[in-house]
Amino acid sequence: MSDIEMITVEVAYALPDKQKIIELLVKPGTTALQAVKQSGIDKEFPEIDVENAKMGIFGQALGTKGLKKAHEHELQSGDRVEIYRPLISDPKEVRRKRAEKAKAKKD
Repeated sequence: MSDIEMITVEVAYALPDKQKIIELLVKPGTTALQAVKQSGIDKEFPEIDVENAKMGIFGQALGTKGLKKAHEHELQSGDRVEIYRPLISDPKEVRRKRAEKAKAKKD
């Protein structure tokens, strides 16, 4: 047995009809990407491209707002790594079409 103190983290992924949260014990210094790989979540959700998937910690996207990217961000005990699905449609485009439709109804 090693004298290294392990930390508990979670890896989460959700579809509209199914979600999975995997709790892991990892070594301090483990990155978000390493934890996702260790979780094996891509076995249950083969559509996940682990190397390129967007990830976050409790709703804060990694690689933005001063947070390091997934392969650099070292996890703290209790962190939950969320794997984000690609958007089905561009929200800006959806709003633009909605505004055009509303304008057409007025005319």
